[in-house]
Amino acid sequence: MPSGRYSFHDTHDDTPLGEERFSCAPGPAGWRYTAQTFGADGRPTGSVDLTLDSLSRPLRLELRYLGWQIRGGSAAGLTWVRSHADDPRLLHAREGHEQAHAFAGRSPSFLVAAARMLRLNPGDSSRLRVVTFTDPVLAPRTHDQGWTLEAIEAHATDNGPLPVERYRVSDLDTGDEYPVHLAGDVVLAAPGVELEDLDTPPNPWRGSEAKPVDPDE
Repeated sequence: MPSGRYSFHDTHDDTPLGEERFSCAPGPAGWRYTAQTFGADGRPTGSVDLTLDSLSRPLRLELRYLGWQIRGGSAAGLTWVRSHADDPRLLHAREGHEQAHAFAGRSPSFLVAAARMLRLNPGDSSRLRVVTFTDPVLAPRTHDQGWTLEAIEAHATDNGPLPVERYRVSDLDTGDEYPVHLAGDVVLAAPGVELEDLDTPPNPWRGSEAKPVDPDE
């Protein structure tokens, strides 16, 4: 069960934005990722708890950031409830539903989840409809992403060759493109994200017989 630490920084001027201390592992449902998040000053800011089912769909998501909270999952698309800690009776909670495939946000777990769902072969591309929760109030934004698996390269390690997947991801609304490098269920590099520590090798996951997502469904 890999545990480690990601750091976040501004993609324009490299200003530190905080970090995420995580653990992830295959589980009875499919895969689970848990993390605690911290600001640049080291103070706790929230948490991430994402569970995928056997088809890499978001079975359950609990996302917290500075008092805001999202609870969601898959149900004829994606459903979620957005609330705040100052409203324990949920009087002002807002429900959301979209015909989308995956959740997205700052946490690197969402990149792993998307890649698992698509299950691309080298050279393949696909479109993914996502609901992104943006800091600092976890406001939802629904949009389309384009994913291309450019190559899988073997990197030598003390434990043998490590397959590293190199993706090109596009925001189809804005035209922004960026690279994402994954090894199993760990993000090695992405814009604004650095893997600082990792205590054990990533869990391998390619080779599963799960059906990839159909973007037209």
